[in-house]
Amino acid sequence: MSAIINSEMISRRKALSLMGLASAFGLAGASTLLTVSDAEAQTAGMERRQERRAGRHERREERRTGRADRREERRTGTTTGAGTTTGTGTTTGSGTGAKQ
Repeated sequence: MSAIINSEMISRRKALSLMGLASAFGLAGASTLLTVSDAEAQTAGMERRQERRAGRHERREERRTGRADRREERRTGTTTGAGTTTGTGTTTGSGTGAKQ
């Protein structure tokens, strides 16, 4: 079991060629992936689908914003939190909790 391990030195030329090959394959693979994803998005059906999706997202965001505004108005009486009146005609008072 007294084997001697000889490590082989890699020349600069071999090291540079390996690095060059690795970067070439990396760039080729990345450009292939980009080309495939761009080609898929160019079909007419995909464009319509993306437009419909964008519209749904905008409408959903408007609904969420509207709900948040109505919720704040119910809780505070106004959207700014001044504490005057709600839409039902009730007053909220000063908000300190102390009786007058």
